[in-house]
Formats: sequence, C-alpha cells, structure tokens
Amino acid sequence: MAGSPRRAAGRRLLLPLLCLFFQGATAILFAVFVRYNHETDAALWHWGNHSSAANEFYFRYPSFQDVHVMIFVGFGFLMAFLQRYGFSSVGFTFFLAAFALQWSTLIQGFLHAFHGGHIHVGVERACTAAAHGPAGGGAVRCQRVCASRSPGGTIFLWIFWPSFNSAPTSLGDGQHRTALNTYYSLTSSTLSTFALSALVSRDGRLDMVHIQNAALAGGVVVGTSSEMMLTPFGALAAGFLAGMVSTLGYKFFTPILESKFKVQDTCGVHNLHGMPGILGALVGVLVAGLATHEAYGDGLKNVFSLIAEGQRSATSQAMHQLFGLFVTLIFASVGGGLGGLLLKLPCLDYPSDSQCYEDQVYWEVPGEHEDTAQEPLRVEEPDTQA
Repeated sequence: MAGSPRRAAGRRLLLPLLCLFFQGATAILFAVFVRYNHETDAALWHWGNHSSAANEFYFRYPSFQDVHVMIFVGFGFLMAFLQRYGFSSVGFTFFLAAFALQWSTLIQGFLHAFHGGHIHVGVERACTAAAHGPAGGGAVRCQRVCASRSPGGTIFLWIFWPSFNSAPTSLGDGQHRTALNTYYSLTSSTLSTFALSALVSRDGRLDMVHIQNAALAGGVVVGTSSEMMLTPFGALAAGFLAGMVSTLGYKFFTPILESKFKVQDTCGVHNLHGMPGILGALVGVLVAGLATHEAYGDGLKNVFSLIAEGQRSATSQAMHQLFGLFVTLIFASVGGGLGGLLLKLPCLDYPSDSQCYEDQVYWEVPGEHEDTAQEPLRVEEPDTQA
C-alpha cells in the first residue's frame, strides 16, 4: 500500500527538505523584518506609562483563541473524511495551518503593516493572520463518507465563526456589529439549508452533506459586509440566500463539475466558499454603495475612512469593492492554476489514483502489519517424486 521502496525513499527526503527550506526561509525573513509592536515591546509599552489592563491583549486574545479552534479543530475534523484518511485529513491540516500562520504574518505585514523597514506584530496581527490563512463519483462519494463522520467539525466552525469574522475588525461597535451580523446570518443559512435539503431530495429526507457544509455559508457570505451597517434583517436575508445557493450547488453543480469538466471538488469548497464568497462580495458592494453619514454617524470613519474624509463617494467606494472582487478572482484563478501545475510535477511524488485518500501512503497506521505477521509460514514440501 505504501508504494515502492523508491517512492518511499523519495518521500523520506522530500517532506523534510521542503519543511526545512520553507521554515528556514521564513525564519530569515522574521529575523530581518518582524518586530514586536508597541503593545508587546517591554520598552515601548512601559515608556508610554500605560495601564496593564488597557493592553489590547485582553480584548483580542479571546478571538485569537476562537479562530485557532476553528482552524485546527473545526476545519481539521471537517476534512476528516473516509475511513482510511483520518490521519492525513487532520494531520496535514495541522501542518499547513501552522506554516500558513507564519507566511500570512509576512504577507499581511508587507501589505498592511510595514513601516520603518519592519513588520510590527502583536496578538492583533497574529489574529489577523490566522483569520486570513486558513478546504463526480469521487467527489460526491468523498463528501458523503465525510458527512457521516465529521459533523463535529461543523459545530465547532458554526460556534466560532463570529470570532473569525470579527477578529480583524476594529474594537468597539465594529467588532460587536460583525459578531452579531455573522451570528444572525449563520442561523438563517442553517434554516435555509434544512429547508432546501429536504425539498430537493427525492423522498424529503435531509442530506448530511448539505447540513454539514451549507449551514456554514452564512458565515462566508457576510465576511465582507459584516462590519458595515448591514442591519439584522440584511444579515438574515444574506444568510438565507447563501444557504440556498450552497445547498443547490452540492445537489446539482458538483455532479456537473465532475461529469462534464472532470473537476473533483472533494471538499465542496466551491459550494461553501466560492459561490457564497462571490455573493458576499456583491453584498459588500451593495451595502458600501448605501453608506451615508446619516447611517454611520461618526462611526463612518472606522468603516469607510475615505468616504468620511470626503475623498471618495459611496458610489466610488462600491466600484472599488467590485473591482476588488475581480482582482480576487484573477489571483485565485492564476494561483490555483499554478498550484495545480506544481502538484503535477513528478518530483512532488503525488500518489497514484488507486492510492488517493489512503493514510498508509504517508503515515504509520496502527495494525497495518498485523495481517502479514499473522499469516502462517509456508513450508515447502520436499519433492518426493525426484
């Protein structure tokens, strides 16, 4: 099952070399560019003579914890599908998330927090990195086996998604509003998922694939607009629509992707994150276009600072939001294409189709040698006819 000795030897070197290379590269970048921010640095904090209780740690760390429960527990067990693929689902999620936290710190820092030649980090920046880091017959089969084993991951994600969306936002009313909008949107997407799941099935029974995934679409759809004045009604409407779109995607679009385009979306990422994400971006365009001083008051500067300063109109802000959607789709398409090409390189030693979703390819699995050890020894009988 584990493959030829040559392939095993290649894996023995490939993963350690990749880990050492990427960790070494990020460590060098951290040494050169990353520093503590003023809330974390002993000299800077005490020089300002602040109260210890005023440190942002006490406001941000609960969200920091919640986001990590989502990433390492929620997504880990959400992906724990197939009887013989539990180690890989949880283990590789753990591995990739750990590296993504370091890499996201650098990328987010270079783009948004780079000043004085350094990236200044504290629990807020680390939380932001975590929140933006971190998922056909084959695809449908994988999703159905997954659904029977990992609804617990869905529950973790559902509970902590308000923290996930609110973690990067500004403290105060913005963070409060984000958590509330996300909460109502999740409740609405859950109800629409249950409704559509029963409606589109032949006998009116619920499909756990829909419940496990599409119920979370409410958290995705308000990712862009949750800090805005979406209103509780708007959150309910957006969540309900996202649950419908996601459920219908699992029911009808995934089989078409596999049968017509030979694309196996084994984790249903397109249905849970793709379509609701695009819908959420469009909701953000709409709500940004409706932003007024009357609706936001003095809080407008915390959400749309350029509108508050008179440098941009609400319509212009909406167009910038729409342009951001197009840029995101371009980056996703190009990045996904390049990633697919890289994964096809022979040096990466991807398993054959017959060995996909098998823990034994990459993991020591308890009991895998028992059958061999219990086989009776075959003693060759002497040739008496000679």
